[in-house]
Amino acid sequence: MENSVSKSNFRKMDSEEKKPRLSAKEFGRQKVLVIISAIYVVYGLIFYYLPLVGWIMAFQNFIYADGITGSKFVGLDKFIFLFSDVKFLRVIRNTFCMGLLNLVFSTIFAIIFALLLNEVRNKWFKKSIQTISYLPHFLSWIIVVSIVHDALTSTGIINDLLMRFHIISEPYPFMAKPAWFWPIVTLSNLWKETGWNAIIYLAAITSIDPALYESASIDGAGRFQRIAYITLPSLRPTILILLLMNVGNVLNAGFELQYLLTNGLVQDWSRTIDIYILEWAMDARNMDYSLGTAAGIFKTVVSISLILIFNSIAKRKGEERLF
Repeated sequence: MENSVSKSNFRKMDSEEKKPRLSAKEFGRQKVLVIISAIYVVYGLIFYYLPLVGWIMAFQNFIYADGITGSKFVGLDKFIFLFSDVKFLRVIRNTFCMGLLNLVFSTIFAIIFALLLNEVRNKWFKKSIQTISYLPHFLSWIIVVSIVHDALTSTGIINDLLMRFHIISEPYPFMAKPAWFWPIVTLSNLWKETGWNAIIYLAAITSIDPALYESASIDGAGRFQRIAYITLPSLRPTILILLLMNVGNVLNAGFELQYLLTNGLVQDWSRTIDIYILEWAMDARNMDYSLGTAAGIFKTVVSISLILIFNSIAKRKGEERLF
């Protein structure tokens, strides 16, 4: 009996010793880190959480002159209007499809580019290609859209090459065809962001133990076999974490690119939720802040739900997850 009591007391004392304690002395040693952390916490509260008070506008018939406190409460009327609006349902389709295309192809191309770049043995050539691939990320969308538009016009380089190789007999109006808008947006995103997105995969590849490659080479594994059985399995946790983080951005398909590339002929395929919010909330003809806020809340709720759903699936399957 005494032996069991002493063991329980020992376990209790051991657990108490393992509990982290922030003493005054420890706080003094870590005060710089605590202050820096406090700054970011305050910044997040002010600029990320405090503005959420404005979500009240989605349940009001908000009038700017009356403010939030003076505007009439209308309940879910704005949400009912949203989901009864055929244009908004079309906007959801456009946003989701463009976001999904961007997520899938940007992930695939970034992984492929990182794998190919990792196989380059000439360090000078590798660094040069890596630097060149990063540069488009730092270009503004205005410049990117100008390049895309000039390349796809009737006198642009794409039509010129297609006609020179006798693939087409006359210029093809890419920018006037709704079916081409989503591929153009996807390819533009790939050209701009593939090099930048590959950075984290390259970093993950460099952390792989070189002894694994040496052992595989001794056993007769070729280059593609080493990629298939060593590199890709080692990248699996990184790929899953990034997919979980980016799945919430499916409805963040973009604003600048679609807004700048659109025209009257492809408008039904180019408008995203962000453009819809701009037209209703900021356009002088509408100035309906309540409807724009409701659309923004819908976008946020769907994004959070997607992250939670896919994170729970990953947890159930025993894969890497966010939390």
